[in-house]
Amino acid sequence: MNPYHIFKYVPLSVLQMLARFVALIIMWLPNSSLVRTIKINMRLIAPKLSESQKQTLVKDIVRHQCLSSVESIKSWAMLPEWSIAQICDVHNIDILLEGLANPNGMLAIVPHLGTWEMMNAWLNQFGAPTIMYKPVKGNITNNFVLQGRARLNATLVPTDGSGVKAVFKTLKQGGFSIVLPDHVPDPSGGVVVPFFGVKTLTSTLASKLASKTKCALVGISCIRRDDGRGFDIYCYKLDDPTLYDRDASIAADALNQAMENMITDNFNHYMWGYRRFKNLPVLGNPYRASETALADFIRVNQAEHRNDSVDT
Repeated sequence: MNPYHIFKYVPLSVLQMLARFVALIIMWLPNSSLVRTIKINMRLIAPKLSESQKQTLVKDIVRHQCLSSVESIKSWAMLPEWSIAQICDVHNIDILLEGLANPNGMLAIVPHLGTWEMMNAWLNQFGAPTIMYKPVKGNITNNFVLQGRARLNATLVPTDGSGVKAVFKTLKQGGFSIVLPDHVPDPSGGVVVPFFGVKTLTSTLASKLASKTKCALVGISCIRRDDGRGFDIYCYKLDDPTLYDRDASIAADALNQAMENMITDNFNHYMWGYRRFKNLPVLGNPYRASETALADFIRVNQAEHRNDSVDT
């Protein structure tokens, strides 16, 4: 039996309690990779925050990321019905239903925000989406994740040209797919556009699919309730015409802006422990840069951002 299956027998409330304890331990290790990454991300996108504000923010982000991790594992271990039962309220579900009814198909835009794996089970109630899947590290972990997702209605396709064709075909047939468009792509699959004021390599996959198919775009997030008892689904209508622009840079810029709006609503629930900015045109990888180089980049970027704001 896969050792991860033990999560099936441990109540979610107990797992959440353990996650909070782990988060405390991580915060006692300020040089841990997770804390360091979050701190650098906050310096990049919110350089004006005071040290006390940053410390509070980092603490919240670590806690939410630990919670989302155990909740995702629990979701994979359980039947889809269990995950669906954890959903309490769905905000603006009419936006989702309208998108699903679009004859050109629907693309669900799902950033690394909240507990998206719980949302994945819930969304699969509405059809049989085609979803691109990249194997995770470790055979035991990968087999566990695959087994969990195999219980859903989704068709999993590889993250390569054949997978893109499969998603395209699904949309052309009026079906739907789910994408996480805020991952760092290979240089050939992205353009450099701002994300929270930092110009960084950004995926163009969702933008190109939207431009070619004219499918509906619906933002979706799954956010843990403040009391920790259940989750709420939030649906966002993404109908800015520039999201469908044939110019990949314009469309990707618009999509980043749309995701920023979604993330800002629940900022601390975003996975800021992800190295989203590891491919910056001028600095390169800020997570490996010297303190001097990072400080200089942040100062210059702030000045450019102020100038851009004045120009617009």
